[in-house]
Amino acid sequence: MTLLAKRPAAGMQFNHHLVSQSLPWFMRKSIHMTKLNLHLLSDSTGETLEMIAKAALAQFEDSDVTRHFWPMVRSQQHLERIVDEFKSKPGLVLYTLVNEEIRQRLEERCTALGLKHVDALDAVTEALEERLGQEAKGRPGRQHAMDEAYFARVDAIQFTIAHDDGIGWDNWEGADIILAGVSRTSKTPTSIYLANRGYKVANIPLVVESPPPKSLFDLRQPMVVGLTTAPERLVQIRRNRLLSLNESTETSYVDGERVTKEVAFARRLFADNGWPVIDVTRRSIEETAAAVIRLYQEREARDRPAQRGTKPI
Repeated sequence: MTLLAKRPAAGMQFNHHLVSQSLPWFMRKSIHMTKLNLHLLSDSTGETLEMIAKAALAQFEDSDVTRHFWPMVRSQQHLERIVDEFKSKPGLVLYTLVNEEIRQRLEERCTALGLKHVDALDAVTEALEERLGQEAKGRPGRQHAMDEAYFARVDAIQFTIAHDDGIGWDNWEGADIILAGVSRTSKTPTSIYLANRGYKVANIPLVVESPPPKSLFDLRQPMVVGLTTAPERLVQIRRNRLLSLNESTETSYVDGERVTKEVAFARRLFADNGWPVIDVTRRSIEETAAAVIRLYQEREARDRPAQRGTKPI
């Protein structure tokens, strides 16, 4: 017999509090989730707006949010077509628009429809204008311009893909960062994330029976970072990986004792070479990448030659 098998008869009051008290521990106690249509409207790709919305929504639980994505809105006609959708799916409108006419029209239409509307960058832009003493350019998609930084990022991604999983070790000197760690310590996804930030990254799996190439220990330019994790967590991740591949989970790859020795071997290697270590046990890919970038920037600051001033007379 299911817990909520029958609907209450007409006229009966449905006591959600009593039901929630009788729910088993593994079922959420929230009966009603707040529903919201979130309209994300941008005059560019909308990537920035989407990240802002994602970060903000992560702070809320028990909510049912349907996101409606409207990128490249650069004309009044396009805007009017979208406003028609607002009428049928009313909710919150979050936008980034630099064209003053389109922006004003959107605000007018939202006000007429009684819809809450928020410019995601207004406060930040105004603060920067005040501190920098200049007016924002108001050009959509400037952060996506195909400038020198863009092509450097493309180059970094190509380099990183070509130097994944120990490949191309003879060209590691051209990397900014080398990630080392035993299997399933998030080396590849972290490398790709860093590449999207403009860093050339190579990564190498550490295997007890197969020592890394000698060139790893002779590098001068790249920063080598060791990634480690808790053996118990590593066993769980590896077991899930094997299950996803429909392979047997009864192998040395997931043997607890062996995995513990692998992690100890890697940690010893890191310590012997003085490489910084990041424990990824409770870190997301973004958090691990942020820690790597911080280490890299600290090294760059230490290695940067001091500015020489005029000698005192």
